[in-house]
Amino acid sequence: MTTYKIVAATGCPTGIAHTYMAQEALEQAAKRKGISIKVETHGQVGIENQLTPEEIKNADAVIIAADKDVQAERFAGKRVITVPVSKGIKDADQLIEEALMKGSITAENQTVDAMEKVDMEITTGIGHSIYKNLMNGVSHMLPFVVAGGVIIAISFAIWGVYSFDPNDPTYNSTAAMLKGIGDTAMGMMVPILAAYIAEGIAKRPGLVVGFVGGLLANAGGAGFLGGIFAGFLAGYFILLLQKVMKGLPKQLDGLKAIFLYPVIGVLFIGVVMTLLAKPMEAINQGMMDFLSGFQNSNPLILGIIVGCMSAFDMGGPVNKAAYVTGTALLAQGNHTFMAGVSAACIAPPLITGFAALLFGKYFDTNDRNAGLVNFILGSTHITEGAIPFAAKDPLRVLPTMMLGSSIAAVLTYMFGVQVPAPHGGFLVLPVVTGKVAWVGSILLGSIVGGVILGLIQKRSVEKREAEVSAVEMKEVTNH
Repeated sequence: MTTYKIVAATGCPTGIAHTYMAQEALEQAAKRKGISIKVETHGQVGIENQLTPEEIKNADAVIIAADKDVQAERFAGKRVITVPVSKGIKDADQLIEEALMKGSITAENQTVDAMEKVDMEITTGIGHSIYKNLMNGVSHMLPFVVAGGVIIAISFAIWGVYSFDPNDPTYNSTAAMLKGIGDTAMGMMVPILAAYIAEGIAKRPGLVVGFVGGLLANAGGAGFLGGIFAGFLAGYFILLLQKVMKGLPKQLDGLKAIFLYPVIGVLFIGVVMTLLAKPMEAINQGMMDFLSGFQNSNPLILGIIVGCMSAFDMGGPVNKAAYVTGTALLAQGNHTFMAGVSAACIAPPLITGFAALLFGKYFDTNDRNAGLVNFILGSTHITEGAIPFAAKDPLRVLPTMMLGSSIAAVLTYMFGVQVPAPHGGFLVLPVVTGKVAWVGSILLGSIVGGVILGLIQKRSVEKREAEVSAVEMKEVTNH
């Protein structure tokens, strides 16, 4: 008897938590069904547990649970189910069931070319496609921002904020060197973002065009928004070139890849970004000024917006919109906005931890253990640990998370805390300006949210017990 075989690929934008949670969920769901599965992960460290061509060939079905590019063209000719990574975590059993069904989604029986890719993206949802390609850029950009931000913060923490300036009395040559290294890493943010957005759309031919577009956006002052525009424009222009040149003899394929695509693409993106640099710089500056103004004039509203966005889908598109804005402002030298975003992202898992700690008897053993583990996850800025709690009762749990995150963010802005690193949680505490205020803001928001979540759980358990008692009483009366 032949064993039914499934292969899968998982990947989330940051490549830290969702990727491996989806892997584990799929493996456990397959195990319950007695099905063989191999899950390839596309995390921050690269591709792990990589699928071989032989394994893909022998697979009966493919599950892609990813919000980034996982080279789906490898699976042409197989039955493929493509979903966001969050669905891989929450609905793993359903995905395994769908993979076992003969009516599963089917990929075309030939190599995916440029226009087939566009057709597939339209079929799977243009919104998800745009998000996936944007997050492909963000996931590659993030290590540059983290490394650069932390190195700059170290120089500030040891020698002072102006120690890199030769004209300042606090000048230190080592501090100036570290600041230069950090600035170089941070300066790669926009080019890398644009390059890998384009790469997600058009594969390797799009990479160089996107990179040059990002460099021009950076140099022209168009910044983060200009980088996003350059990345998408470069990627889709290369797809258009591929369609236009599809009729050329196959012998010219090598020439197209090494000469025609990069030369025509770079020329096109270069002209467009040069002409649009000034208008986009004005838009970029306007957005930065608007958000900076909110920080100073109305931290309450800004904190509520950031808190609700960060806790709404915990690692999903809304959360990432706040996070990406924070990293963009960080590269502009604004360390205050990111402080609120970080606080709002750290709070949800801590909320579950405090709920499990203070109301432990109302949670089952698995949830109690998960809540306590979330103290560690939350402390390292991994929001996704709260997802299993939210998935069980989203209508009541998500508003609780949003309230706790909003309290943390609002207080962070009110205290004027500055966080120069976009990730790391309490691990970056040594370089935070306003350490006690920041930790206190997060803990207060988390405890308030934890108490409310615990009370919700208590009421739910007591209601369930009352219903059981009523049924038992009724049975006794009837007998």
